[in-house]
Amino acid sequence: MIQMRSILICIVTLFSMPVLAQTAGGEIQYEIVIENGRAMDPESGLNAIRHIGINDGTIAAISKTPLLGRRKIEAKDHIVAPGFIDIHSHSPTPLGLSYQARDGVTTTLELEAGAYPLNKYGALIRDRAIINYGASAGSLNARIAVMTDYRQAYLLDPMTKATNSGKDFKRAFVTPGTANDIGEIKERLTEALDKGAIGIGVPLDYMNIAVKRPELKMLFELGGAYQVPLFIHVRRGIAGDPSGLDEVLMLAKETEARILICHLSHSAMQNTQLFLEKIRQARAAGADIWAEVLPYNAGSVQIGAAVFDRDWRKIFNIDYKDVQLASTGEWFTKESFERTRKENPGAEIIHHYLKEEWTKYLATAPDVIISSDGLPALTTDKKIPPQGVGSFSKILGQYVREEQALDMMTALSKMTLQPAQLLEKAAPIFRLKGRLQIGMDADITVFDPKTIRANTTYLDPHQASSGVSYLLVDGEVVIENGAIKPATFPGQFLRASPRKN
Repeated sequence: MIQMRSILICIVTLFSMPVLAQTAGGEIQYEIVIENGRAMDPESGLNAIRHIGINDGTIAAISKTPLLGRRKIEAKDHIVAPGFIDIHSHSPTPLGLSYQARDGVTTTLELEAGAYPLNKYGALIRDRAIINYGASAGSLNARIAVMTDYRQAYLLDPMTKATNSGKDFKRAFVTPGTANDIGEIKERLTEALDKGAIGIGVPLDYMNIAVKRPELKMLFELGGAYQVPLFIHVRRGIAGDPSGLDEVLMLAKETEARILICHLSHSAMQNTQLFLEKIRQARAAGADIWAEVLPYNAGSVQIGAAVFDRDWRKIFNIDYKDVQLASTGEWFTKESFERTRKENPGAEIIHHYLKEEWTKYLATAPDVIISSDGLPALTTDKKIPPQGVGSFSKILGQYVREEQALDMMTALSKMTLQPAQLLEKAAPIFRLKGRLQIGMDADITVFDPKTIRANTTYLDPHQASSGVSYLLVDGEVVIENGAIKPATFPGQFLRASPRKN
């Protein structure tokens, strides 16, 4: 396997290396040189002062000695790392992407919920994305299209009415699918996969009473057939109940599907160690199971979500006083919660139900990916949960530097290499991401390990992270001296290899 990986990198390098310009004296000159930085690559283990040469959006040289470059970026006392990959974000907006860029992210992906149709995803950032973006095939969105009169391609897409058959929008969340419904949902997801969706998004807990075993097994079998991951928000019972995790682990074993458990701490709660141990046991038995965590101790969702149709206070082990309206920071009472849910079901809320010890256990586990689960950031006038603003800098500033609970290389692996490895079988473009190696894409984060930090809070969320001095996306400088460059939009809509035009 190691030998095959080496052959693949050699082939990729040979075919992706640009023609290098030479000076009159015969020296090779690069478009950009990042010099004197501490280069860190989790896959190869490189951890040394190096000079990085970049041409045509590709890392063309990694040298112990200085390189010639048309432009030079001084990275002394900085870490030069692969660009961070956020596999769980719901904020494909100009403001959302600006926050993520300043948090060190070069690729942001909507994989838990996904989209259908795929080509509608990211309408607000099309042709003006500062970082890369992409989405999975959204099983909930496909379900809405099949089982209701409504259409919504993804979370920020306006709800539209397409037919008048009397099928209310709520049917998608509460009504079990017939065999015909399940067949149609499969057709729509197949269409999205054929057009390059990066796996299948399965926000199962929000369709808890609607999706029965035949439909869920269809999703697993489809993922297995296409060899793409399923990104699953497992069903939640009473706080810490592992039955929702057991359900998907069993199906993964039966169908040989690759799965990622979303925001593990938010499903496991006080049983984080038990949940992670079950995942590790499944891996040891041969299942392809991954997990991710966001480093904040609250959940964020719309107040009209189906989970609040159940005994949510028992499920989360909280009460009304533990829930905030995200847009204002107001804390709820029973009366205001029920009124808001009736009058404004799309309102974003923050429910505080985690403890730091649970989050820290997973955030520092070497085999759990870091994500943000950031909710849509549209304007600075409306408050949002902080995780979409500062998750990656919080890991590096708090857990690595301040608490020394995690070493830098392991932290970077959880943000770069591991997400790339999860995705690269389905989307080969990720074989060129998450690594600081010759022939890889020049998606690069340059940050000061002494100053990087998250500044955002629940009360004052619109405070971008600090410490990322330079950010390159496809070899183009997006952040320079800590500031986002205006009118610079190298971000691409990333897809798996399309199977049909």
